[in-house]
Amino acid sequence: MKRSFILSIVCFIALISSSCSKKFEQYPEDRNFESDIFDPGDKKGTGAKQFLFDIYASLPGGFNRIDGDYLDAATDDAVSSSFASNIVLFTNGQLTSANYPDNNWKNCYSIIRKSNFFLKHIGVVLIPDSVKNDQMAEARFLRAFAYFELLKRYGGVPLVGDTVFSLSDNLSLPRNTFAECVDYIASECDAAAEGLPNGAKIASADFGRVPSEAALALKCRLFLYAASPLYNGGGFEVNPGLKILTGYPDADPARWQKVITAAEALTKASYYKLPSGTGNAAYSAVFTTKINTDIILSKQSSASTSIEVSNAPVGFVAPAASNGRTSPTQNFVNAFPNQDGSPYTGSSTDMNQYNGRDPRMKSILFYNGVKWLGRNIETFEGGLDKPNLPFKTQTRTSYYLRKFMGDFTNSTSYSNQSHNFPYFRFAEVLLNYAEALNEVGRTEDAVAPLKLIRARAGITAGTNGRYGIPAGISQAGLRDLIRNERRIELSFEEHRFWDVRRWKIAGTVLNTTLKGLKIVNSAGSLTAEEQTVSTLTFQNKYYHMPVPYSEMIRNPRLIQNEGYN
Repeated sequence: MKRSFILSIVCFIALISSSCSKKFEQYPEDRNFESDIFDPGDKKGTGAKQFLFDIYASLPGGFNRIDGDYLDAATDDAVSSSFASNIVLFTNGQLTSANYPDNNWKNCYSIIRKSNFFLKHIGVVLIPDSVKNDQMAEARFLRAFAYFELLKRYGGVPLVGDTVFSLSDNLSLPRNTFAECVDYIASECDAAAEGLPNGAKIASADFGRVPSEAALALKCRLFLYAASPLYNGGGFEVNPGLKILTGYPDADPARWQKVITAAEALTKASYYKLPSGTGNAAYSAVFTTKINTDIILSKQSSASTSIEVSNAPVGFVAPAASNGRTSPTQNFVNAFPNQDGSPYTGSSTDMNQYNGRDPRMKSILFYNGVKWLGRNIETFEGGLDKPNLPFKTQTRTSYYLRKFMGDFTNSTSYSNQSHNFPYFRFAEVLLNYAEALNEVGRTEDAVAPLKLIRARAGITAGTNGRYGIPAGISQAGLRDLIRNERRIELSFEEHRFWDVRRWKIAGTVLNTTLKGLKIVNSAGSLTAEEQTVSTLTFQNKYYHMPVPYSEMIRNPRLIQNEGYN
């Protein structure tokens, strides 16, 4: 992660060159890296297909990927259970271009480089045009996805088009503007969508490959960010030259319409939808059922117990010790509404606060008294899951993260589960759609997709069938409700970190104290008190990530984001 994009290009070219310069001729002299992979004699295109799969493998995961933690542990929703994690650099005011723990620059440009290399050479492989066109569309999508991952972190970045650089090329490239990057990514999404099969046509054996709806979902998310307050004329930069790199210099409310158009195009495709069922079991199944119609695209991995081992409460030691790495906050718990959809207004220290709440809470959180592996979880002081032993990693809040795990309520040990990190979900598209409709003043229209989300969650419809959404709700009121719904529905899927930035509210929600519970068990009687577990610090410069220092010193034409050295 610390090596630069330019260095990766040089290494890649060096790899190609080295394959042609051997002391002894072990292979015919006309063999090289390109012809070995993209071989006209490879009638099945096996080498090219493997190269494409390697690009897929380069996509980032989301499970515990930042020094062992979820990115959400750098928000108000959770803290790392470990005091040694670098995730705190996002929240303690010490983030710099040299210590940035989510430096995805090199990896994204590696994906872009590989995609361009694939597109340049796939033409010589004598596979059917239909297969070739599908694969080219996949490569274009993967390239667009990589550019979006760069855009949301840094703003505008160098666009290299279809170029595959050689050692003699000038690799000192300037950053393109935010607008240029948005336009480029959107055009690539359109091109990819035309060439990709829709989800209904992807065989189960090929699940995980990009459907056309993923390109629409990426475009929808791209436009959502572009229309949001931070990017839509709301940049904080003083330097106009920097401001056009990190957003549009002027606000245009019409940008929300692009989100609506993209969302409607995807929903009209009809294949993706919220799966049947309601309540916590239906919600949990989205993340443990490998193939379902909520998951548009996800990171594929072998079935395992890795998520359970990483995040389940620490008192469970067989067959492998659980590490309890993630401690959700009381701030996050307070965000869950009641089961009738109304806001929870009770006490955060009430040990009965979990009763009658949004059913998703049981899918997302472990709290004291929940049954797991045949016994009740103990997060009171000195309990099995908060033993307070020296050097023992344990919950700091009395909560652990349950989301993404199989149901081991009555089991005696873990068994391998499907854990594929979701990149795009139909539920997100519905929430994007609701947000955009509300922002253009179609507030009542925005209620409909929210009702679908809440119905699947198990929120009760009520006598008016509005699932707790007040009749006649204002635009501002629905805006707050939509934001809270995203916080819950998309929790720990790497949305909250970016959402509070694009909404330009991070200066408030990330300049705060994070709370947890200290629970005392006195002769079987439990009492709780709220305590501060972390104090977050946020500065305006943290709305954008720093261009990595390693890139700045190698490319003098790059401009650093405001506030970073």
